[in-house]
Amino acid sequence: MTEKHSHQKHIHKYRKDVQNRLSIIEGHVRGVKQMVSDERDCPDILIQIAAIRKALDNAAKIIFADHMETCLVDAVHEGNEKEVIEDMKKALDSFIR
Repeated sequence: MTEKHSHQKHIHKYRKDVQNRLSIIEGHVRGVKQMVSDERDCPDILIQIAAIRKALDNAAKIIFADHMETCLVDAVHEGNEKEVIEDMKKALDSFIR
């Protein structure tokens, strides 16, 4: 988000869900790190990394939905929806490659 929007406070109804999912992902990453240390089979490690990627994608979907339901709605009410949409387009361009 731009500097202008980074200071705005929104009530994100999915914030706690995202935090919980990221905590679970963090635990999975530690588990994969331990698998590498334990010299586990490469296919097993790759399967776990794929699961982490899917979990990150699912967290991103929730963040996107939250943005649409809160940030974008607030921006429409404040009259700066074009800027907020442009910021999201830039973020999606980085996220989806």
